[in-house]
Amino acid sequence: MIERIQHYLQQLSARERWMVGGGAVLGSILLILAIVLPLQSRVSAAQTRIEKKRDDLIWLRSMSPQLAALQTARPPALTESLVVLIDRTARESGIGKSLVNSQPSGDGGLNVRLEKMPFDSLIAWLAQLNERYGVRVDSATVDAAGENGTVTATLILRAG
Repeated sequence: MIERIQHYLQQLSARERWMVGGGAVLGSILLILAIVLPLQSRVSAAQTRIEKKRDDLIWLRSMSPQLAALQTARPPALTESLVVLIDRTARESGIGKSLVNSQPSGDGGLNVRLEKMPFDSLIAWLAQLNERYGVRVDSATVDAAGENGTVTATLILRAG
């Protein structure tokens, strides 16, 4: 194979050989710019995400004793319906405008949709619901909502 290439190059004029060599160099540069550099930046971004996730995992592990303690504490029974409680506490917490939908589900839960709200406010509100009223989150889907720290959440809440 290499002999064929050498034979082909020997048949070319000096100017053509320079053009073929220049094309090979240019092709190599394009290959590096089109494949290697984007791949390197993706690997770097993945490493950054992994480091952030490790930090989050360390924080979550440090919080596990507090979370376990919250699970064992039993708040008093609800004196109002779950729908009324969620609406009232959302307004009191300042996130009432983010509460766009709440529907009772057939099994005693409540489907709640919150849009464009600060993640920290969501967590503080859910912690308050759990600590004061015994409302627990059966499932949650939380997605970024554009701005840093702003989320859209779909929750299924259940009393005690």
